This record gives sequence, structure tokens and C-alpha cells, in this order.
Amino acid sequence: MSEEKTRGELLKKELFLERKHAGEQFSEKQMELADQFCEDYKTFLDESKTEREAVASAVAILEKEGYTPFDPSRKYEAGEKLYYNNRGKALIFATMGRKPLAEGVKILVSHIDSPRLDLKPNPLYEDKEIALFKTHYYGGIKKYQWTAIPLALHGVIALKNGETITVKIGDNEEEPVFCVTDLLPHLSKDQNSRPLKDGIKGEELNVLVGSLPFKDDKVSQKVKLNILNLLHEKYGIVEEDFLSADLTMVPSFRARDIGFDRSMIGAYGHDDKVCAYTSMRAALEVQDPAYTVVTVFADREEIGSMGNTGLNSDFVRFFIEDLAAPHGIAGRTVLSRSKCLSADVNAAFDPTFPDAVEKNNIAYMNHGVVITKYTGAGGKSGTSEAPAEFMAEVRKALDDAGVVWQTGELGKVDQGGGGTVAQYVAHMNVEVVDVGVPMLSMHAPFELVAKTDVYETYRAFLAYISL
Repeated sequence: MSEEKTRGELLKKELFLERKHAGEQFSEKQMELADQFCEDYKTFLDESKTEREAVASAVAILEKEGYTPFDPSRKYEAGEKLYYNNRGKALIFATMGRKPLAEGVKILVSHIDSPRLDLKPNPLYEDKEIALFKTHYYGGIKKYQWTAIPLALHGVIALKNGETITVKIGDNEEEPVFCVTDLLPHLSKDQNSRPLKDGIKGEELNVLVGSLPFKDDKVSQKVKLNILNLLHEKYGIVEEDFLSADLTMVPSFRARDIGFDRSMIGAYGHDDKVCAYTSMRAALEVQDPAYTVVTVFADREEIGSMGNTGLNSDFVRFFIEDLAAPHGIAGRTVLSRSKCLSADVNAAFDPTFPDAVEKNNIAYMNHGVVITKYTGAGGKSGTSEAPAEFMAEVRKALDDAGVVWQTGELGKVDQGGGGTVAQYVAHMNVEVVDVGVPMLSMHAPFELVAKTDVYETYRAFLAYISL
């Protein structure tokens, strides 16, 4: 009987899929490496709250590593490094490989935009001696989460004379912050009867920006005038200049360690800068790749990838065509033989809300990078779905490199769902699968990831592009 049990245990170990906590697998040295990696990542996050800032941060890093602006008239050879900055809001960078482009390239693609509160074109108004900004939320948010928290104003103002002014107020301790107010519980009887999704409505996401009047008894809207005067003194702008501005409200707090064990990171913008940063670090490490490595930071994923900096445009396809043309190769030939890891986050199991997920097919914190075969909503709507052959190829690459990994999907079949840029990459006839970090409180102003998962995601990208 004892012998049968031992045989059963051995058979179970051989046949069952069992995933272990990364903390049980990491050596002390690995944990130190993960911690240091995440310290650098937190710095990147704090400096990159918007897509424009993420591009600027990345370009500064790339230039230090020897990358130069892309020249489509040049024929790039193995080992050369180049980058293409698309309007300051999206980025492509590449390290040329030893193999000819005709054999395809390896693509890592993530997005660098995050849910936020954008200012409307005419944002500033005064009501009962209070000055506020009107906003239009960007991306899928729970609107109530954005009330009564400190916000910072980030973005640019483009003037008619061609000058562009960078605005960044609220991140430093000595600077003022802003906020969306909420109703006190003593008076919220009617508000409490609303469905949760309407607890705060879109037109109630008004940002408090001032309350002191301009001292002149002969003018009206004195508080609004005072705010405009302060902005004019600091930036030289007038109210009309808001019409040509990209200004947004983002949480003012910085990335912080979470838990007594400091095992997690809480921050704004993990989705999807955690995958952008890990893919960039992996791409920088591969100095002499076999296949050309193309890393993409895309914009506007949170609103459907529309616009000329989103993946639903052709800027990546045009880049590949321009890169291939001096070699006498058609861009479509390169793309049809290319493979891509679509780097985006997935939901992690939350023990407080277990009913939203199916436990056999959800990712878990500290169980490593997540491979997501398909995303979409009920009926697999809006997904490209990686084929079995490519899934097997990625599995082998991660196993051979000793990467801690898992699979996951986005909740129960009829609970909801979501998509990534994978569908737009697949549209270019590229083989693609989603790979990224499991996350708690996704799309909240303060999202959470585990440090071990961040580090293993970097190692997963490195393993795949090193082949």
C-alpha cells in the first residue's frame, strides 16, 4: 500500500500542473536582484505618469545606451541601435540582429497610457466663489475612486506662436495639489441610492483648483480671474490657450512598497508601464541578438488604440517597411515571419472578491509572469488568441530559462472582460500572445503588483528575445 502511494505521488508530480509561489523558489540572491530591479522601476514610474513623460524618460535612457534617431534612408546592420519617436507619445526602438530581416523580427509591444482625468477644452469655471476644472475621464475607471485623493496636473500647452509649455504641478511636497470633492455621508442619502457605477457621475468629476478672489470690486468671476492671472504670471497663457492643450489630472502620490514584507508595489500607472519598463530593460540587455528586436511603446490603448499614436494606426507597419526597404525586403514579408509578445497586465486573484473569477484560470500574485492565451469578453469577443504552436514555443523558452510563469484569463466567462493591443499586432499577420504582470486593483488610482512578478516578467522578455 505504501509503495502504491509513493508511485501515485510520483505520477501526480509528473502529470499535474502545479505552480509554486516565487518566494519559495527564489534564492536570497534572486530576491535581492528583484528588489533592486523594482527600485529602478519605481523611479521610472514616478517620472512617467503620462505617455509623453514615459517617452521622454525612455528616450533619455536609450540615448545613454547608444541608440540614435531612426534614419529611414540608412541600411542598418547587425548590432546597430535606433529609435523612432512618434509625436512624443509613442516610441519604437530596435537592436538589429544577425539574421536577415527576411526571417522576421521579434517584437515586444506594450502601452504607456493609463486611465486618468483629462481636462475639457474649456475647463476653467467659477461657481459660488469656487474655481474648478471640468474633466472628461480617459479609459475605463470606477469614477468614485477618483474623489477625495490628491491629484497633480500634468501635460503640455501649445501656443499659437509654436511654443510648447510643459506643465507638471503637484508631485513635489512643496507644490499644491488638486482634488475632486465628494459628498459628506451626513447628506448623501440620495447619492447612496445610486448604483455603485453612478455613485459619482462623469460630470461630477470636477477638480477643485482655487477659492481666493482677484481684488477688484468692479469685475465678476473674481476667483476664476485670480486663477487665470496666476497661470498667466507663471506660464504666460490666457484662457483660450486651453483649447490647444493636452492637460490631465493624475494621482500625485509616488510609488510605494506595500506590506510589512515590502513584497509589493503600490502606484499609479502600473497598467501598463510595468510591462513597458520590463520590456525595455530586457531589450537593452540583449546586445547581439540573433533576430532584430523591436520594442514598441504605444499610446491610447485604454480607449481602443485609436489615433495616430495608437496601435490601431499604421505607425508600426510603416516603421517595419522603412526599416526593411534599404535591405530590398517588403515590409509585409518581415511582418508575416515575425513574432510578438504583447506585453500587458492581467488580473490577479483577489481573496476579497473571489466570485468574479474562475480559480483554475486566474493568475495569482507571486506566481510569476502571466501568459494569456486570449483576452476579450464573453464568446472571446475582441481577441486574437494565440495558437497552440506559439504557446508551446513560449512555454519552452520560459522553462528553458527557469522563468517562473503561469497562465490566466480575465475573470469568469460572463463576468466582463477586456482587450489588449494583441489584436492589432495580429492584424499585421504577426504571431502574437499576451504576456505580462498579474495585478490587483487594476485601473484604480493606486494599483498593486508583486515584485517577484515584475522581475520574472523582465526575465521572460529577456529569455524570449535572446533565442
